[in-house]
Amino acid sequence: MEFTQQNANQNSVLSLDDLSVSLSHTKLKTPCFISANRSDELSISTISEIDKEFLFELSTKDPLDLLIIGTGKIPIFLSPKQQVEISEFGLGVECMNNSSACSSFNLLLSDLRKVGLLVL
Repeated sequence: MEFTQQNANQNSVLSLDDLSVSLSHTKLKTPCFISANRSDELSISTISEIDKEFLFELSTKDPLDLLIIGTGKIPIFLSPKQQVEISEFGLGVECMNNSSACSSFNLLLSDLRKVGLLVL
């Protein structure tokens, strides 16, 4: 799936397939994390591996108010325990399919929101 680039100076998602995410300057294998100033491939493989320590590491280099998690072709949601841990961390989290996650990320990024995208 291809997306319209919002701003050439930001890490907007240009396209997405089953194994990778393309940005204007690089192509990342999934799973990966993308924010306004950062893009990294990650070693996690499932949503169950997301916890406070993992999120702290993601948000220290680029402050976030919202993390969008793309969970593949269908949305998979965080467990109640994970939701409680993350709410204590003070970070908003939304889970959705990869296509919706990338579109939402691009929209919020163009609005200059402090948003991150985790594509699993």
